[in-house]
Amino acid sequence: MIDVHGVLLLSPVNYYLLGSVISAAALVCLYVMLSRLRRARWLEDTPTSKVRSAAQGLVEFQGRLDAGGHSPLVSPLGGVDCLWYRFRVEEYRRSGKNDNWQTVEQGCSERPFLLCDDTGSCWVMPKGAEVHPRHRRRWEGSQRWPAGQSVKTGLLASLIGKRYRYTEEWFEEGEMLYALGWFESRGGGREAFDHQAAARQVISRWKADYDDLLARFDRNADGQLDMTEWDRVRQAADVESERLARLEGQRPLVHALGKPARRGLPFILSDHHEQDLSRRLRRRSLWSLIGLVITAPLACWFWIA
Repeated sequence: MIDVHGVLLLSPVNYYLLGSVISAAALVCLYVMLSRLRRARWLEDTPTSKVRSAAQGLVEFQGRLDAGGHSPLVSPLGGVDCLWYRFRVEEYRRSGKNDNWQTVEQGCSERPFLLCDDTGSCWVMPKGAEVHPRHRRRWEGSQRWPAGQSVKTGLLASLIGKRYRYTEEWFEEGEMLYALGWFESRGGGREAFDHQAAARQVISRWKADYDDLLARFDRNADGQLDMTEWDRVRQAADVESERLARLEGQRPLVHALGKPARRGLPFILSDHHEQDLSRRLRRRSLWSLIGLVITAPLACWFWIA
């Protein structure tokens, strides 16, 4: 299509397609800008707590990474001893004049690890976390899964066969960890024990084996429990619930940090220093703002013109 000034124009279909792509890019830039800026504000405005004195809920910790008695994990691509890893395998593909890297394998570990400060320790449940690791390695090879450290790279790999790119990130034991997430403590007598609910659960469990219940409480052996016998069942269940409450109070106190149940609250893990991580997030927000300044006017021009 040619306009009156002799300028080559796009076809209507391609015109609206390009406008949609630019509009989507503007929305992505807006989302990244706001989300990264909000993350940086969470980091800067949340005071650092100690494990022993932390309140239940959203907290910020800084401490040393520890395996908590477990053997170290081994990263699947590079074979690195670590406490957490994330990996991605990409394949180089050509289609006509187009070529790009496409992800064929990816994943991350979910095994808990400990964060220890000078007052105590807390289990970190990394599932669902936004993780910013310092350790990151990228290399290429000719196999979907690299065989140890012997890999073929660059031109040699493309001549011999398929070409793959590997990316791996990890946390190492003994390093400092910054963590912002939802903190909960279990055991140690800190939780309120519902005696009535426990007694009802005890009775329900006993009812599941009704023959045994009759053998224990059917004093007149008539094959059913009358009101007096049911009173004895309830009294015995109350005694059992008291025993369970004592056992619950004797359980060791365990702290855990994980993803908040409430949508919108952050769960961030990083072995960067807090100030460094905040600067990185603000830098990403700034780059997204620049992208928004470029794409938003273009998107408006496409739909208004």
